[in-house]
Amino acid sequence: MKVKIVNKSNNPLPQYSTPLSAGLDLRAFLDEPMTLQPLQRALIPTGLFIELPQGYEAQVRPRSGLAIKHGITVLNSPGTIDADYRGEIKVILINLSDQPYTIKNGERIAQLVIARHETIQWQPVEQLSDTQRGQGGFGSTGKK
Repeated sequence: MKVKIVNKSNNPLPQYSTPLSAGLDLRAFLDEPMTLQPLQRALIPTGLFIELPQGYEAQVRPRSGLAIKHGITVLNSPGTIDADYRGEIKVILINLSDQPYTIKNGERIAQLVIARHETIQWQPVEQLSDTQRGQGGFGSTGKK
């Protein structure tokens, strides 16, 4: 599938790290390094603008290496980019560690996964069909 992209950054286009990767790496587009203090969040620009086909979304997800090594993650994970959005892709990062972390221009800060989705129409009814689970919620199916 081809997706139109405008790159106003000085970084390369997002790429898959391996042939079977699901996510494309997103890079920070910063004039100068930005330090995130513990528990601080910031909106990080990428300089990228995309045009997705109808029926698709882009999900902005954390990078596992940043999360485990430095406690840096995407706050609204996954962030959703709709097919009709034409603004810059920006990433809400948060530092969940107890140490400051500095983000530099060109650093891989998140990954972008393109996914197909359905558009639904609600069908109002008076009751739903029964299942074995019923209304059992959080933790109701046990640990095993």
